[in-house]
Amino acid sequence: MKVSLFTMPTVPATTEERARLRPIGRNAERYTMMIEELRELAVLADGLGFDAFSTTEHHFHTEGGEALPNTLLLYAHLAAITKDIMFIPMSMVLPANDPIRVAEDVALFDQMYPGRIGVAFARGYQRRWVPVLSQRDDAIAFGDKGADDMVREIYNEYLEVVIKAWTEDAFEFNGKHYQVPYPHEGITGWAGKDWTNAYGAPGELDEDGVIRKIGVVPKPVQTPYPRLFVPANVSPQTVISAAQQGVTPIFHEGRVAPLTGLMELYRDEAAKAGHDLAIGERIAVLRTICLGDTYEEAFDFATRTIGYEYHNYFNEFGFAELYRTDADDPDLPMRFNDEADATQRMIETGQILIGTADDVKDQLSELQRCHGDGELEWLVWSHFGQGTTPREESCRQLKIFAEKVWPAFKD
Repeated sequence: MKVSLFTMPTVPATTEERARLRPIGRNAERYTMMIEELRELAVLADGLGFDAFSTTEHHFHTEGGEALPNTLLLYAHLAAITKDIMFIPMSMVLPANDPIRVAEDVALFDQMYPGRIGVAFARGYQRRWVPVLSQRDDAIAFGDKGADDMVREIYNEYLEVVIKAWTEDAFEFNGKHYQVPYPHEGITGWAGKDWTNAYGAPGELDEDGVIRKIGVVPKPVQTPYPRLFVPANVSPQTVISAAQQGVTPIFHEGRVAPLTGLMELYRDEAAKAGHDLAIGERIAVLRTICLGDTYEEAFDFATRTIGYEYHNYFNEFGFAELYRTDADDPDLPMRFNDEADATQRMIETGQILIGTADDVKDQLSELQRCHGDGELEWLVWSHFGQGTTPREESCRQLKIFAEKVWPAFKD
């Protein structure tokens, strides 16, 4: 089992400081503290043998949470001061980016640090920034099936363009939302036609010197391209598309029956695409791990980190619905009452692995077997306290896991 550490880059502060120093996301001194924490955690994770380091990418977060706008730029720095650890942005929102620029940036990183980049792609859910960067007022569509289908259509087109850019020396694409070249009927007036005909990719120009295809430079080092991931929290169609495209889904679901159902759906759809996979193969699950010398100590840590974040922030985006049970009123939106309530519900629904090292080892053993005939390939460990607790607490969590839990599960 491979483990990726997943943090939501947070400017370090207490709640009192976050209010007093608002907007703390634009406080240069505090932002530097966040970069220093991320640097220390990445170096520690590399030394402890973790497989990957991941962060979210969000924009305009003046409040100081999830305040990293460019993952690859940070990773280029972190890769230079580490040796082996991979970096996986979670996630790059394709509808808010130019797909060719994405393909170029990821491939360039792979050239600089061969084999040390993967990438998760997503459709995006935050109304504050996705429409601004995409320049589309309909770029956020969750809850409206027609609009959601349109955003998925854009996402799938952009993903196809990214893959073509990585795998074809020269290509054309005539989509509903993106064209290569632009305009698709060809680009005239290219002064370097003789140079391109002599040294460029075959097929870029026609006999009249009109640009009919483009070739993206550079090509990634990894063959055929870096490992791809996609968050798969709600929609079965996301799971089906991921299986067809050879993309690794990241499942948030913690309960045995629905998680097994998602894994079986992925396996069956992958088989239709010609891939014979066992349950858990080419699968990632996202979990929070909270460790302590006692269960009570671990619960306190969970309440101050993931419980705090879900009750005070992610509640507002409807993420509590991920933890709905049959006991909840179906006519009322799912909400957490406080930090401890959020923590307890996530424990009960399998999202948090918690307790002493032995407790977590037992819980992880159940997850690793994937409740069936296979073994889990990736564990994505989220919310280990960066920015919401002193950095030494986050470091201690990683060290306990690496020394007392993970040896029983490492590949």
